[in-house]
Amino acid sequence: MTNVEGPPYVPGHALLDGRTAVITAAAGAGIGGATARRFLEEGARVLISDAHPRRLKAYEAELAEEFGPAAVAAQPCDVTDEHQVRALFDAAVAAHGRLDVVVNNAGLGGTSPLAEMSDEQWTQVLDVTLNGTFRCTRAALRRMRTSGGGVIVNNASVVGWRAQAGQAHYAAAKAGVMALTRCAAVEAAAYGVRVNAVSPSLAMHPHLVKVTTPELLAELTEREAFGRYAQPWEVANVIVFLASGYSSYMTGEVVAVSSQHA
Repeated sequence: MTNVEGPPYVPGHALLDGRTAVITAAAGAGIGGATARRFLEEGARVLISDAHPRRLKAYEAELAEEFGPAAVAAQPCDVTDEHQVRALFDAAVAAHGRLDVVVNNAGLGGTSPLAEMSDEQWTQVLDVTLNGTFRCTRAALRRMRTSGGGVIVNNASVVGWRAQAGQAHYAAAKAGVMALTRCAAVEAAAYGVRVNAVSPSLAMHPHLVKVTTPELLAELTEREAFGRYAQPWEVANVIVFLASGYSSYMTGEVVAVSSQHA
C-alpha cells in the first residue's frame, strides 16, 4: 500500500554550514518556506523574502525563535520590481556579510483556457515566474562574479516539459526558467558560479489547495509514481543537494523531483 503521507522527515547533516542564502517566496508553508527551514537545519544563515510583508514577518519570527535571530533575516520583495530586487540583495549582504546561495522560488500560477486568457493574465504570470527569476539571477550573478563564486537554484516545474490544459502561461514561464537556467550556467561557469533548477511535479501546500479544484488535484496525484503528492520538504531536500558541495560538478541541469519528464 502506498504511504500517502510520505517518508519520515530527514534530519540535517550540516551540508550548508557557514553558507548564506537568499530565498524568494519563502513566507509560507510551500517550497520556499520549507527550503528556508531546511537550509537552517543544514547550518546556513538565510534571508527570506516574499511579496507579503505580514506573512514574511510572522515566518521570520517563527524561524528566529527556533534557530536564533542571528541566523534569520527578512526583506519584503516583489520580484517584478527591479528596485526591490536590488534592495533585497543589498539587504542580504548587509545582514550576513556575503552571498553564497540564491534560491529563486517566486512564481505565479493560474488556470485559464488559452482562447479565453487575457493579456493581463499572461503577462502577470510571465512577469513573476520568468522575469522575476531573470531579475534575481542577474542580481545574484553581478555579486557572485566578483566574490569568488556561488550557487543559484531556480524552481521550474514538470509543466515546463509536459502539456497541461489551462496552463499555457505557466508552462511557457517554467519552460523559460529551464532555458534561462541552462544559458545562465554557461555564462556563470567562468566566475565559479553554478546554476541549476529543480522541476517538481505536485508538492502540496495550502495555497495550491485554494487555487486548484479537488478534481484536478486528484487527477494529478493519480499520475504520480508513488501515488501521492510530494511534501514541500522533499523538494527542499533536492534544493539543499544542489546548493551543497555534493553537486559541485553539476551546472545547467534541471532536476525532476518526480517520475515525470513528460
